[in-house]
Amino acid sequence: MTRQPSPSLGHDDGARTGLLLAALLLVALNLRAPITSLPPVVDQVAAGLGLTPTGAGLLTSVPVLCFALCTPLASVLVARLGPELALGASLAGILAGTVLRSAGTVPAALVGTAVLGVAISVGNVAVPVVITRDFRRRAAAVTGAYSATMNLGSTFTTMLTVPLAAAFGWQWALAGWGVLAVLALAAWVPAGRALVARGRAGVPAAAARVRPPSARTELAALDPATRRSVRRLAVLLSVAFAGQASGYYAVTAWLPEILHDRLGMTAAGAGGAAGPFQLCAVAGSFLVPVGLARGLSARQVAAGLSLMWLSLPVGLLVAPDLWLLWVGVAGAAQGGNFTAIFTLVAQRSPGVAVARRTSAVVQTAGYACAALAPTTMGAVHEATGGWTAPLLVVTGVLAVMAAAMWVASGRPRHTL
Repeated sequence: MTRQPSPSLGHDDGARTGLLLAALLLVALNLRAPITSLPPVVDQVAAGLGLTPTGAGLLTSVPVLCFALCTPLASVLVARLGPELALGASLAGILAGTVLRSAGTVPAALVGTAVLGVAISVGNVAVPVVITRDFRRRAAAVTGAYSATMNLGSTFTTMLTVPLAAAFGWQWALAGWGVLAVLALAAWVPAGRALVARGRAGVPAAAARVRPPSARTELAALDPATRRSVRRLAVLLSVAFAGQASGYYAVTAWLPEILHDRLGMTAAGAGGAAGPFQLCAVAGSFLVPVGLARGLSARQVAAGLSLMWLSLPVGLLVAPDLWLLWVGVAGAAQGGNFTAIFTLVAQRSPGVAVARRTSAVVQTAGYACAALAPTTMGAVHEATGGWTAPLLVVTGVLAVMAAAMWVASGRPRHTL
């Protein structure tokens, strides 16, 4: 079945498209920043709230658990409300969770963290839906910009929260990042209204009351072979994102400790290694659209990114003195691979509803594995007394990811 081109803002004037993209990127700025703002000051937060190390660990792990547990419900919410209202609700939840987490009590911190996790889960599902519907022809470039902006937010909060806490205290330092949600709301509310109005323009009242087709309806309209291809792609991308997210969270959690133990770096120096890993992801997010624009196939881009990602655990095993090279290369790869996965979702889904469901399935599987990755890597380290076995585990996980991406990014067997 040949898919008809969906309506796209690319057919409207450039100003409207630019405003929508700017609003979408301001939303993306909020989808990781509240999470990465906490780890740099987690010791201060634990001391201020009287938390044990286990309790402090909960504050950093709850959002990822929410991603895994709440993404299916987020998908339902996006389907019922539409991505415009869903993203507005997501931003309001991020703002509320950011403020509540900084209220100064343990219950408020835990509830605020959970609210953040649920709100970001909604945003994680809704943004790819908007990209699929309104930027399908430029999915790689817009997904790259989306991924880069998320990493940019992570970099800002990782670098600036500590000096803000030194000047104003940890509560104000964490709560202050709520200004990002305020800015995004100010941009997204008018953009969302414009999208809704545009969608209703010229549509008869009776037709406007008809609900958009569900994923099941979109799939039912396809021939059996194409339906199998769509489901196969969802499985492959779920495996790929499970490896991507697991590798990211395991490396983020343990890289400073690995560098401290294997190279004798100071705690401060090893902790600073997280900076290049996050910062290089900003540039890496554009490797996919640049590679595709230069004529590389999706499979060639995926293979290159996989090799770059694998360079980190392998490099730390065979040439740890070159850690900065491996960290930078792998940081670029993890940003690029995120872009590659969700570009495939946007480009190869037969419709918006299927893209929403596929995105939800991929994220649920990926974040469920990611929530376990740091603990698993720590357990392997404790059992073996070194970092060789944990790094081999990460290598194996990324190798599985690479294999899934290789198959998923091949030329589709059927035209959607």
